[in-house]
Amino acid sequence: MALIKVLITVKTYPAISSKYEELVCTAGFREDGTWVRIYPVQFRKKSYNEQYKKYDWIELNLVKNDSDFRPESYRPYSIDSEINIVGHIGTGNNWAERKSIVLQKVYTNLADLIAEAHNKEICTSLAVFKPGKILDFKIEAVTREWDRIKLAKLEAERQQGNLFKQPENPFEVVRKLPYKFSYIFTDEADIQSCLMIEDWEIGQLFWNCVAKYDGDEMRACADVRKKYFDDFAQTKDLYLFFGTSQVHHFPSRNPFMIIGTFHPKKELMGSLF
Repeated sequence: MALIKVLITVKTYPAISSKYEELVCTAGFREDGTWVRIYPVQFRKKSYNEQYKKYDWIELNLVKNDSDFRPESYRPYSIDSEINIVGHIGTGNNWAERKSIVLQKVYTNLADLIAEAHNKEICTSLAVFKPGKILDFKIEAVTREWDRIKLAKLEAERQQGNLFKQPENPFEVVRKLPYKFSYIFTDEADIQSCLMIEDWEIGQLFWNCVAKYDGDEMRACADVRKKYFDDFAQTKDLYLFFGTSQVHHFPSRNPFMIIGTFHPKKELMGSLF
């Protein structure tokens, strides 16, 4: 067990689990710029003082996750391990301090990154990627409900009194996103790919827009596209945080998904004359 300081840069959209109810995959950087994945975290059940934001520095007791072969994967010493927020990095000077940590190692060739992931001696599972060009932003309708078997297991646990131990303040599982959002992009070799975005922020943006437009999902999707394609992809210096899932890491031809974005303003080159 070790007290580790991590700059949080990734929080994925919550997923349900029959063992832990609802989980968030968190990832970020140590002070030396190396990646750390923290899983599992019952984020929405943490106290207000422990609910960290992106670019918060946190400290918590972590141990290597022995059930996960990926080298960046750690877990809290216990599911109730306390999380201390010890600082925050803002966006001053066009994200200069954030860049100094986040952009220490940036990939531009997807084939090279996938080869590292599939190399069992390296087994890279988290990365910062600079796309050559964002070609499009794809929105697809998906199933609107969580897996019924998992929900049934959760309900059985609740009936047995093992979950939701505060009946006066019952915990509601997060709503499932009814759409899948993806970037279509090229890398430096001009190879085209399409990867799903699993970031919590894109899900929350969708739900905020749904509320704004009184349930009109088409207008909400249009606003999500405007933010992620018209703004981030066209006017910002966009980098993508990539991550793998443990189950698909080796079997998949491309095991990566987009788990976050890094989008400072584009630096304008000054005139030489």
